[in-house]
Amino acid sequence: MTYIFFRQWLLEALQLISLIILLIIMTTTNNQAQTLQTVTTVDLKKYSGKWYEIASYPQYFQKGCYCTTAEYTLSEKGYVVVENRCHRDSVNGKQSYIKGKAFVEKGSGNAKLKVQFFWPFKAKYWIIDLADDYSYAVVSHPNKKYLWVLSRTSKMEDTVYQQIISRLKAKGFDLSKLQKTEQL
Repeated sequence: MTYIFFRQWLLEALQLISLIILLIIMTTTNNQAQTLQTVTTVDLKKYSGKWYEIASYPQYFQKGCYCTTAEYTLSEKGYVVVENRCHRDSVNGKQSYIKGKAFVEKGSGNAKLKVQFFWPFKAKYWIIDLADDYSYAVVSHPNKKYLWVLSRTSKMEDTVYQQIISRLKAKGFDLSKLQKTEQL
């Protein structure tokens, strides 16, 4: 009797494991079909400097931020120094500041970085759109839950912004979540 019970239990367990493997394969295939593409290459020397946030998906760590900027500087040790600033609660509010490091993922053409503000945590920073003259950039995460539209100037021409929005829509981003950032 114990043998029959064990055999039945084993068959049910194998069916369950097969179902789980099938679901994993289906999910992996689906995710691969919707993989977020980065730009081919990024010249980090040209990318360095000050960027103004034009729009973003609101994030808890940016709550109450106005006039948000990011500044990138190449370090002699091979990583990028990241300095993010914003004014809290109004365009004239107290300035908030955080400094971190970004590390390039090998083989990514410098388009995929991992940003670290608190050791040991790193977040993916993928450059998914970039002007030929480095006048704007769009940054996201492969899960598409993070999105930033950046510009070298505090204001962006509406035609340029609409072209970026059109490309983001084609990439499957939920544009209803995108909010413009107030800049001076």
